[in-house]
Amino acid sequence: MSSTGKQRLFATLAAPAAGLALLLGIAPAAIAQDKTFELRLSHWVPPSHPLQKALEEWGASVEKASNGTIKSKVFPAQQLGKAFDHYDMARDGIADVTFINPGYQPGRFALIGAGELPFLMSTAKGGSQALDAWYRKYAANEMKDVKFCLAFVHDPGTFHSKAKKIMVPGDIRGMKIRPAHATIATWVTQLGGTNVQSSAPEVRDIIEKGVAEAVTFPWGSIPLFGIDKVTKYHMDAPLYVTTFAWVINRAKYNEMSAGQKKVIDNHCNNEWALKVAAPWSDFEHNGVAKLKADSAHEVYSISPAQLAEWRKSAEPLEKAWADNVKKAGGNPDAAMKELKAELAKFKAAY
Repeated sequence: MSSTGKQRLFATLAAPAAGLALLLGIAPAAIAQDKTFELRLSHWVPPSHPLQKALEEWGASVEKASNGTIKSKVFPAQQLGKAFDHYDMARDGIADVTFINPGYQPGRFALIGAGELPFLMSTAKGGSQALDAWYRKYAANEMKDVKFCLAFVHDPGTFHSKAKKIMVPGDIRGMKIRPAHATIATWVTQLGGTNVQSSAPEVRDIIEKGVAEAVTFPWGSIPLFGIDKVTKYHMDAPLYVTTFAWVINRAKYNEMSAGQKKVIDNHCNNEWALKVAAPWSDFEHNGVAKLKADSAHEVYSISPAQLAEWRKSAEPLEKAWADNVKKAGGNPDAAMKELKAELAKFKAAY
């Protein structure tokens, strides 16, 4: 071997690992150690809520799939910020993954508001899969400040009131109602009621103080948030659902390696939307029997004719939603057709 060849061989053997990888045609990323991340997962419901366990299980699965390089901690009950602020908290990096109710901010997320329309979805499980599958096409534009992870809904909710039964739409006139989201707020206004805005953790307090007389809420969460202590009458009719989403801080996601991003992507899909929704759906649905068994509460039915009145009164809400989508530059007719097709596919249409 020539002296030049010997020098080259010596240089090769003495090269640091990264240099050796380059000489052998191996990309440095293939041997680099992934950076470790500690994600802050934030929500605003109590730690006893099914969402807490769902976030913990999601985080544990992400950690396992990333070989321990993506760890997480769940912060419940508005520890990192108010319920209304959770989208901006993800955008600004106050938290890394947040649970949001888009309907808490009227006008900001016009398109996903389709899922809030009354008498649209019959079940939270299929409804969650349908909403998630449908919204993925639109999320990057409507929630462009963050990385969209998944969307879902809770089991159908209804009216719960303190002093009187709400039987027909006319009963809303003059009442002070805490609405579940922007669409219900529009409905209450159209029916002559007054909206009292508050996040879910604040509902008991505003009813107890007389600031509100009734609330639209899913069933299992009535005892969970202590609202059973301040309400007596509960309409046994599935009127609406609420849309939710998990969103991720985009800068944190962009810091991750390609492999780590793939782990996150594999946990931000339709399968996980169902995993998150299913236990919560069962929890809310079981709340009906719990309140029926409590002698301090009256769970009452409405007649088919009364239900028809409610459905008729809700018809203007779809036009209001469509107008908001048009203002945002969207095509409401195409979007609604696509959503209804997904609901039919997942057997979740009302």
